[in-house]
Amino acid sequence: QVQLVESGGGLVQAGGSLRLSCAASGSTFFTTYDLGWFRQAPGKDREFVACIRWTSTSYYADSVKGRFTISRDNIRNTVYLQMNSLKPEDTAVYYCAAHRQDQIATLPSVYNYWGQGTQVTVSS
Repeated sequence: QVQLVESGGGLVQAGGSLRLSCAASGSTFFTTYDLGWFRQAPGKDREFVACIRWTSTSYYADSVKGRFTISRDNIRNTVYLQMNSLKPEDTAVYYCAAHRQDQIATLPSVYNYWGQGTQVTVSS
């Protein structure tokens, strides 16, 4: 069982930056999990943002490529999402998630564990 807790959300102006963190607990095998970030805006489906495999290979949605960076710290059992050049359309609740299936996962249904979410609001 894995527990995930996000932090770092907030209100920022367009063009600004935020770094989200997601701390994992409850499993001694953090290094074997793939980790992802998703977001959900009001009235919209939850969408893939980025993921990082247990190998540290990362993948990004086209909408954030070049602006967001996902990373992991296997000592601190934490995954990060550095968000730069933020746009109003990045406004959403951001969730981290984890799974151990051997695939690149951009669909929420693949992930077994989810955090509670952190709000990111980008003003224009």
